[in-house]
Amino acid sequence: MVPVSLIQKFERVADLIRLHPRAAVAVAATGSLAVLLVNWVSLDRSKPSHAGARPSLMDLLEQVESDNDTKSPPAVEPPRAPRSRSWTSPLAKQCTGIDSALRSRLEALQRSSDVWRTTVPIHPTNFGERLSKDAYDAALDPSPRVVVMHETVYSLTSAINTFQTPHPLDVDQVSYHTLIGLDGRVVDIVDPLKRAYGAGNSAFLGEWAVTNPRLLGSLNNFALHVSLETPESGANDASQHTGYTSRQYDALAIVLSDWINRFKLPPAAITSHRHVDLGGERGDPRSFNWASLQYRLAALGDLCVS
Repeated sequence: MVPVSLIQKFERVADLIRLHPRAAVAVAATGSLAVLLVNWVSLDRSKPSHAGARPSLMDLLEQVESDNDTKSPPAVEPPRAPRSRSWTSPLAKQCTGIDSALRSRLEALQRSSDVWRTTVPIHPTNFGERLSKDAYDAALDPSPRVVVMHETVYSLTSAINTFQTPHPLDVDQVSYHTLIGLDGRVVDIVDPLKRAYGAGNSAFLGEWAVTNPRLLGSLNNFALHVSLETPESGANDASQHTGYTSRQYDALAIVLSDWINRFKLPPAAITSHRHVDLGGERGDPRSFNWASLQYRLAALGDLCVS
């Protein structure tokens, strides 16, 4: 038979819980309430005690609640960076054999860029700030130091419409810094100092930045993205198409030359979406002719570097 004194103690505990439900719920949530009640009622109040030596139930409840508040959340292990994938640039050093006529044409294009180069705003969900800390509070270097080349797959207009469409979910957000049409028209979409969402799960030379704890890392935080409009023959999943126009290569060389000089980038920092993609799903820019880019960057003096 349970002693009457013990029953009375439990009744007093129940009264305290009814008067202070918030504290009781906090203790119960930790699984400690039952233990606390047993320990409290086991104290024999018939024995003499010094005043204030025996804590009240509320004192114990508040102590447990305070202990819960000070517990640190479990540490979250950040995703491990990928193994470095080597990159040998197809762009070679070139200080001689420059085509003077090509140089003159490209320099004339540079001077008239206000005619063939425009800026189009896109929806703010599709770009962001370059971050100085990752999702785990580790320091990041957000300075642009790699250029990733892409293709649009469909038309230039289709790409712009996509970028101007709101995409509240991170996995749907997409943009490049600059687009280059088949006719050589250049459309700047995102300021190079901001972060465009041109590549998903990606890395360059083993480096990425995890800026969303729900997603794997990406190089977007330190990358510049430029995309070439795909010819009609490339609007499918084939590995190749008819290739890009001479006007596109001219415009691409001018865009890249500007970035090379503005951000002090070595030509070896120019790579493809195919190379940086970690999922093995990207093959762009398909049918890209590195020699065509070589001639133009050499003519602009950007490949005569040590």
